[in-house]
Order: sequence, then structure tokens, then C-alpha cells
Amino acid sequence: MRMNKGIARRDFLKSCAAVGSAASAATMSQAAAAVNGVDDRAYWIRLMDRICAPVLRALSQSRLKATMPVVVPTGNLAERKPYAYLAALANVLAGIAPWLEADALTGSEAALRAQYAAWARSGIHAGCDPHSPDFMDFNKGSQPLVDAALLTLAILRAPNQLWRQLDPATQQHLIRALESTRVIRPGYNNWLLFAAMVETGLAFMGRPWDSMRIDLALRTVELWYKGDGAYGDGPEFHWDYYNSFIIHPMLLNILDGIAPHSKAWAPLRPAILERSQRYAAIQERMISPEGTYPPIGRSLSDRTGAFHLLAQMALYRELPEGVAPAQVRCALTAVMRRMLEAPGTFDAEGWMQVGFCGAQPSIAESYITTGTAYICTWAMLPLGLPPSDSFWTAPPAPWSAQTAWSGVNVRNDHAIAD
Repeated sequence: MRMNKGIARRDFLKSCAAVGSAASAATMSQAAAAVNGVDDRAYWIRLMDRICAPVLRALSQSRLKATMPVVVPTGNLAERKPYAYLAALANVLAGIAPWLEADALTGSEAALRAQYAAWARSGIHAGCDPHSPDFMDFNKGSQPLVDAALLTLAILRAPNQLWRQLDPATQQHLIRALESTRVIRPGYNNWLLFAAMVETGLAFMGRPWDSMRIDLALRTVELWYKGDGAYGDGPEFHWDYYNSFIIHPMLLNILDGIAPHSKAWAPLRPAILERSQRYAAIQERMISPEGTYPPIGRSLSDRTGAFHLLAQMALYRELPEGVAPAQVRCALTAVMRRMLEAPGTFDAEGWMQVGFCGAQPSIAESYITTGTAYICTWAMLPLGLPPSDSFWTAPPAPWSAQTAWSGVNVRNDHAIAD
């Protein structure tokens, strides 16, 4: 379904136009604290639209491959380019799916959401239909397993909008696409969770599913737990953000997604949730008073996607003790302003460019493409909370680093014990 000349989108964005104007690095935290939750939500949606509209609009017209510039800064362009399109679709939808599924929206935001949901369904159709110009690679090479799992994650986060409202033919195309990923052997690392996520999605779709892939992933990742909320990505521990990018969110979504079909893994959830809450507490403390965070480890070009877990804990209303929703909202808003308003984040046509803070192609690993840049939407999961939720309605609150560096008496921090 194509938009009606963008009327709904323009109406909503016009109402947000004054929110979130670019601020200098020196005044970023003050700008974030100067607005209330309603203003923050309007800013997040305006930013979400700027990021996602080029991808989903092009897909709704079956023109993503014709229009999206694919850049592979440090890898092999011929090898990686075919993967960029499914990555863009899956990464965008994994981030905005809770908002697409939200049922307490009204007025112009509800109209905008309806338009995006229609674009998203058109995008899934375009990507999975073998006769579409935008038909995507689901089984050649290894990378499609990653992005197929992220598309599955989006569907589990928005089952009504992204599955039940698909036409039957598109549902069958999608099932066949996901089943075709079984030829890909996952690496002995976080990729085990991608294979398990695909099986979880197939179970949700009423198809035969492989319990061994799920069991292997959950029990192997358990062996890699290092303590105090952190897992190794494989047997070794790495200083990076993969605990937030993939490991914690995937563990929770696999457990919750497969629960209606099997209770075999339910006993694992309490410990996994407690570890996720601890890691979310650490993430909130890592956001500096200026809205920055340490640029350590790989995949830094995923930008705000590094806070996938913190955003998910807010969405779940499972933030750790002592971390209020308002302080998470303000902290994430500060990071978004600092990173996503940096010059060079977007090209002249509105497509995202590779970088951490602006255009920084040399920061990319060989697997990074233009499509990977859209992982930044994963920090926007709390848009799935209704506007009336305390995450949005509570007055602005300082986050932990702001409080600690202001000289105010603050509570201490402790590890968790297993």
C-alpha cells in the first residue's frame, strides 16, 4: 500500500517540527533536560521517520535495490552488496515493530503508524516474493541467517501488524524464505541465537520447528555466562556491545516466543531476566552526562543500537531497581541527539552513512554495509509504550552519570551473584 501523498506523515511531523532542533555538543545534556516526555516522544518519532522513511518508502514501491546506495567501506562490495537489502529491512523493522504494534495511539500519530505498518507489509512482500525486483537473499552465503532472524524478531514483536495482516501468499513466501536459511551453519558464537530465533518464528507461524536448534543455543550460551550480567560471545569474553546488540534481547525473545509451544526452557527465564536487568543497569551508568558512551569493541557503526537491551527492558517495564523510566528516556534522548544529529550521519538523499558519530567509514568491519547502519533504530523500542506510560509522562530526570558527576549524594553499585 502506497501512501496518499504523504498526508498523514506530513501532518504528524509538522506538529513535531519545533522539537529536537540540532544542539551543539556543549549543550547536549541541557537540551535533553529542557523538554518533557511528550516533547521527547515527538522527537523520537521525528527521528525515526527520518531514518526509516527512505527504506520503507522505497520498498513499498519495490525500488529499494534501485535507489538505496550500498557502501561497504572496508569489505568486498561484490560479496556484501546482496546482503545489504535484507539487512536494511530487518534492522528497521526490528527497531520499530513495537511502535507498529502499539494499540493506544490516536490522531496524527496513529495515522502515521498505520502508514508505516502498510509500508512494512509491502516491504516484507517485496523482499520475499521471488518475482519482485526487491526479492532478497535468504540462503546464499552466511549473512542471511542473521538478517532473517532479525526479521523474525520484528514479526514476533508485531505479530498482528507484520504477520496476521499479511496476505496468505506473502505469508507462504516468508515461511519458505525462513525455512531456506536452514542450509546455513551458524558460527559457534551469538549466531546460534539467530538459528534459534528462526525456529521460534516458524513455531509461531504454525510450521514444524527444530527444538534441537533452540536447545543448543540456549544451553550453549548458558555455558558462556561470565558473571555480573555478562556473557561471552562464544567461549571467550570480548569488550564490545554484543551482550546488548544480540545476546540478552535474543535470549528473552526466544524464551517468550517459544513459551506457547513448549515449557521446556521456562526454568531458564528468571536467571536470564535478572542478568538482563543487571546488564541494563550497567548500560544506563555508561551514558555520560554529555550523552556519550565508550567507543569500544566491534560494530560501533551500529550507533544507538548499542542500547538495544536497555531499550527492551524499558519496553518490558522490567528496568532494574533504582533506574527510573524517565532517566532512561532522558539518557537515550541525549545519546540520540549526540549521535544521530552529527553531521554526515545522512547523505544528501537521506540515506544513512556508515560511522559512529557522523560519517566514519574506516570504523567499519568488513561485514558492515549501508543496511547495517539501520540497527540504530533498536534504541527506539520504547515507542511501543503508549504515550500515557510513565516512560513518557514522567518529568525529566537525570541519569546516573549526570547525578554522580554533579556531586549529589548517590547510591552505590554492586554486582549480582549467581
